[in-house]
Amino acid sequence: MTSISDETHQRITNLCAEGDTAAGEDDFEQALKHFQAALALIPEPTRDHQQNTWVRAAIGDMYFQLERFEDCREHFVEAVYSPGGLGNPFIHLRLGQCALELGDEARAADELTRAYMGGGEEIFESEDAKYLEFIQPRLLPPQED
Repeated sequence: MTSISDETHQRITNLCAEGDTAAGEDDFEQALKHFQAALALIPEPTRDHQQNTWVRAAIGDMYFQLERFEDCREHFVEAVYSPGGLGNPFIHLRLGQCALELGDEARAADELTRAYMGGGEEIFESEDAKYLEFIQPRLLPPQED
């Protein structure tokens, strides 16, 4: 595994901060440009680097905000297979939401359950209620007759 120099790490961090500022102003297209510039600084194979996890999640989140669910899923799949990605409740939340939006209910149930198990009901608080409503019946034990 190769490492990223301190200088490059700082450049990635600065670009992500600019992206966060733009996202905070609901300028998701501009935020996306900053995050994509940060991604371009991560050496191949990108999945070897911790920075890939959070930069891919940021890019995926912007695509989610823009309702570009295929693009969103692509980046969150990369994030989940990067260091610290598997088991991250936010990553699983967005993967589940994309799956549901794209009509893959089985995958949505799996990913949203992972999000719920890792982040509890709180992770759904700022999201559309449909995602929690989708997963809640699947979390209940089977009813006995």
